[in-house]
Amino acid sequence: MAIQEQFISADRFQDLVDAPEYQDRVLELVEGVIVEMPKPKRIHGVVVARLTMKIANYVDANDLGEVTSGDPGFVLERNTYGRDTVRGLDIAFVSNSKDLGPPDFNWYELGPDLAVEVISPSNKADDIHFKVTQLLDAGTRLIWLVYPKSRTVVSHTADGAKTLRGDDTLSGGDVLPGFELRVSDIFPG
Repeated sequence: MAIQEQFISADRFQDLVDAPEYQDRVLELVEGVIVEMPKPKRIHGVVVARLTMKIANYVDANDLGEVTSGDPGFVLERNTYGRDTVRGLDIAFVSNSKDLGPPDFNWYELGPDLAVEVISPSNKADDIHFKVTQLLDAGTRLIWLVYPKSRTVVSHTADGAKTLRGDDTLSGGDVLPGFELRVSDIFPG
């Protein structure tokens, strides 16, 4: 007798992560499977805070939309077989054109315009590549993968990827028009 594999839907995942035993854990739902992520380390937090501040200040000054940090859930796929995907993002920007309404206690039901992930040594390359693919498939137009160890940023769009370092300029392109930041200004020291 064959055993049918069980997958968790985004709605069931929401119920689970709201339970007390899961509240201190970092979890994502990847194609219906719950994946636990390691707790971020100090450098991760510092880089996320620095970059969030710069992006949020720019977005607020230009009334462009909303910026999030701290891994809020983005439902990137709802699948009829229950293989939904809910990803957390270190930093995300969603433009005013999406007309989200006031913030509530639900996950985003879309891919953000900009997704930023700060990469830790525990992240695996194939997992990161898969997350980038899922984000692009969900309509995310710009993804920045920030690597504190090498002090680089890999900028992804549907047209490809580009690695930036040092005095290179990280641009918001048509997602955050006019936003520019020297890559070295992202990292402490």
